[in-house]
Order: sequence, then C-alpha cells, then structure tokens
Amino acid sequence: MSSKDNTPISKLTATDRPRERLLQLGKSVLSDSELIAILLGSGLKDKSALTLAREMLHSAGGLRSMSRWNSDDYLRFPGIGEAKAIRVIAAFELGRRYPLEPPNTRPVITNSSDAYEQFYPVLSDLRHEEFWVLYLSNANKVLSRDRLSQGGMTGTVTDLRILFRRALMVHATGVILAHNHPSGNLEPSSADHKLTQKAVEAGRFMDIAVMDHLIVTPDDYVSFADEGWIHIR
Repeated sequence: MSSKDNTPISKLTATDRPRERLLQLGKSVLSDSELIAILLGSGLKDKSALTLAREMLHSAGGLRSMSRWNSDDYLRFPGIGEAKAIRVIAAFELGRRYPLEPPNTRPVITNSSDAYEQFYPVLSDLRHEEFWVLYLSNANKVLSRDRLSQGGMTGTVTDLRILFRRALMVHATGVILAHNHPSGNLEPSSADHKLTQKAVEAGRFMDIAVMDHLIVTPDDYVSFADEGWIHIR
C-alpha cells in the first residue's frame, strides 16, 4: 500500500482526487473504489475514503456482492455511519432500478434470453424468493411485468388465480413465469414443475399460453422451455 492510500482525499493533488478526476476525465475512467469513495465523502483520520472503499469492496468480493449488503454490513467498518451506509445503499438501488425504467417502445420477447433480460434486474440480487410474470401481447410484446408473490429464503406461494386475472385485465395472450433461487441452485423442485404444469393447464382453458418458466440465480438462469419441460402450444 502506498503512502498516498491513507492520505485524506482533500490533501491529494487535483489529478488524484476522485471527484476532480470524474469532472476532468469522465466517470468511466474511475475505478469502483473511487466511485464509492465519492459517495462516502470522507474517511478516518488515518484512513482515507478511498482506502475504506477498497476495504469494503475486498470484503464483499466485488460490486455485485456489495450491492446486496444491508446497513449492518456497512456499519461493521470503522468510519462508516448510517448516513454513509444509506448513501451507498441508495446508489446501488438507483442502479438496480435503471434497467426497470419503461422503454419508449415495448420490448419483444423472442427467446428465453430476452425474457431473462426482463427478469434479471428484479430477481438476481434478492436474498429471498419472489415470483414474477411477464404478460405478452399476441406479437410477444411486453404488456406488463408484475411481482406475483414474495416469500422467504427457500420458497414463495403463488396464486394462479391472481396471475390469470391480471392477464385478462391487460388482454395478454401469453405469459412467462419466473422466480429466483437465492441459493444459486438452478435445479427446479418438484413443486416448481407441478406449479408450471398447473399454470399451463389453466392457461389452455382460458386461451392464454404459458410460454416459459425461468429460474433465476445471481449468475445464471434455466428455462423450462429450453429444457423441454414445458410445451408451447
């Protein structure tokens, strides 16, 4: 570690200060630790905000893991109080919400990868299970993306009546189901298979196609349709 690492940011030359570097060179040239240091604003007497940011990133194992931290995780570090923890948590939440901003044109779902892009921002980083649905038009355009239920670490209860009531309300002709496995296990449970089959049968009765069911983990996904576990009409 160089002596510069523990130098207060205010004492660094303008070319070394994260805020000045962002203004002069642009945000893309800053490291993750520099961006977090800007959010922290200040460090300790013997430890700069930049050093604190590096220590937190190292402890978390990277940005993705750090984005799942709650306030208690940040408060473990000397020099990090509630105000600083909340600033960083809020920044991560804004980054998570950005992909959820409705596009000017409705996305079209042509394969499981397209569906995964819709579900990844809302499911990949959760510590509990949630069940979401994409409601599609006859041209496979996304009409709505809704959370159907929220559960615990190992499961969530899904009411198919609510699912299809919403489908009728938005005039959907197809739906894609998705839920997450916080454990990282991509293997569907027997309950996952049974629920999917029940949804397929109910959808056929109402002329609403259940086109796929995705299981999303922090790093990957599995598609029932791709694996041949579900048959699109």
